[in-house]
Amino acid sequence: MFGHRYRFRADGPTMTWTCQRGCAVGGSKSYASAAEARKFATAFDKEDADDLGRRAPLLGMLPLRMARAVRQLRRR
Repeated sequence: MFGHRYRFRADGPTMTWTCQRGCAVGGSKSYASAAEARKFATAFDKEDADDLGRRAPLLGMLPLRMARAVRQLRRR
């Protein structure tokens, strides 16, 4: 019903991924360097909730965009 929730990590030049929900789904990919594997693992290992309000449609999600803007102003 909810699908997989992949977590990505880099082990040297190899990026690996597994499902956080405990199923046996996963895999790996080798890169030319450890830095490249780390870069891709960091880019892919994000939750949709982390971007809530940033990628929202302009008018339909205006309250989320405004709440995010207020949170960013308070952090400064």
